[in-house]
This record gives sequence, structure tokens and C-alpha cells, in this order.
Amino acid sequence: VKPGMPYLDIVRRVKDELRAPTFAYQVSGEYAMHMAAFQQGWLQQQPVMLESLMAFKRAGCDGILTYFALEAARALQ
Repeated sequence: VKPGMPYLDIVRRVKDELRAPTFAYQVSGEYAMHMAAFQQGWLQQQPVMLESLMAFKRAGCDGILTYFALEAARALQ
């Protein structure tokens, strides 16, 4: 599902109705929005990044394609 965040409800429906592995793509605009807020000091980077990824998991994603992949992997070690 692309873009991912605005369509988390669709992710859930796809997962529930098709019962197939479901992936979402956190598009570059979502990443840029987060990064701009982090750079301005409006949001804390690690907790917000992880929460945005957890939202995909709660919606039912089996996998998430994200520009935060390396940073998330480091945070989860």
C-alpha cells in the first residue's frame, strides 16, 4: 500500500479480507515531514520514528518499506 500512513485503514482491510502478506511504503514525503519536524525541534526523533512504524504494524503490515530502515534497526538492537 502506497502511500502508507494516510491509508492505514486500507492496510487493515487488505489484511483482513485477503489474508495475504501485506506491505506498506512510507513514502519520501512522509519521511521528509518527519525529518523537518525533528530538525526544527518540534518532535523527538527516535520515539516518533518508532511510533510511526508501530502504527503500520498495528494496522496489520507484515513489512514496512521505509527510509528509516537503518535507523530503526539500530534503535531496535
